Amino acid sequence: MRRILSIVAGVLMLAGVTAGCGLTPAGGDSGLTIYTARDKALAESVVKDFEAAYPEYQGKVRILTLGAQEASERVSAEKGRPQADVWWGGSQQQFTQAANADLLAPVPDQVRDRVPERYRDAQGRWVGEMVLAEVVFYNDQMLTPEQAPKDWDDLIKPEYRDKIVVRDVAASGTMRSIYSAMITRNGGANPEPGYEWLRKLDANTKVYAANPTDLYLRIQRQEAPISVWNLQDVMLQQKKTGAPFKPVATTSGVPQLIDGIAKVKGGPNGAAADKFLDFLLGVEKQKQLAEEYFQIPTVEQAGQPSWLAPLNLHEMPVDWSLAAEKETEWISYWSEHIKNKN
Repeated sequence: MRRILSIVAGVLMLAGVTAGCGLTPAGGDSGLTIYTARDKALAESVVKDFEAAYPEYQGKVRILTLGAQEASERVSAEKGRPQADVWWGGSQQQFTQAANADLLAPVPDQVRDRVPERYRDAQGRWVGEMVLAEVVFYNDQMLTPEQAPKDWDDLIKPEYRDKIVVRDVAASGTMRSIYSAMITRNGGANPEPGYEWLRKLDANTKVYAANPTDLYLRIQRQEAPISVWNLQDVMLQQKKTGAPFKPVATTSGVPQLIDGIAKVKGGPNGAAADKFLDFLLGVEKQKQLAEEYFQIPTVEQAGQPSWLAPLNLHEMPVDWSLAAEKETEWISYWSEHIKNKN
């Protein structure tokens, strides 16, 4: 109920902001509203560059930073009267569900064609902007590499009891993807072995952090040394704040999900959305984001980002189609029957 009220309140708040800014109804082109789960500094930097490239949008781009799951729920709640033009940042599962619910419009053809087929919806209703590696990481002021976990199954060993902080799962696209990957890894279509693995992880989890900032602060304050999260944000925290975070090249691999972007169907400013998508998915912008913001781009580049190879990561096979189909069921079960019960 609190989540529903929060979404409704946010819709009303954004509607008021939109009215105050004098936006036109659907089909107009006086501004741009973006719901994003991306790092705030990254999003603001991209928008600043977009406004420089398109001066007619100077000061007319609004960013609402949300968790990926919250963005998904908000776009769904607003279906009858869309408030956003672009939804930027979310998992393949979330975008697939939204596309199937008729919430998304096709992206411009030239944008779709820059993204390989494996990284986009077959009908072009969303495209992957980057490949997001999901990793174990630790505070290297608390643990040595020898003491740190080496693989995902290490996280459920008794020696790590109360040494793990986890971002609360249900509200986070990243965490929903990690937990879904663990279920497919341990049992595939039969979730019971995966649920048992998550019970053991719950037993080792000291606390569930309310949001990413809370997660980072708890690890930095040395409340516990270990967590799981997406590689990009771990690297950004190292760069921005000097956080003592070290990602682990887990021996069984890292889940690599497609993190995407979409045009909201019926959004107020469709033409502006098309321009933003074309700008963001441009080769040069993607190259810049790869080097400065630790993105693994889907748009083809001449070579790997310079920071990536030294990490020695390799991909864990994950049935993302199964995860997209079952994620809601799995995470609901975890919330009701596993969280804080072990």
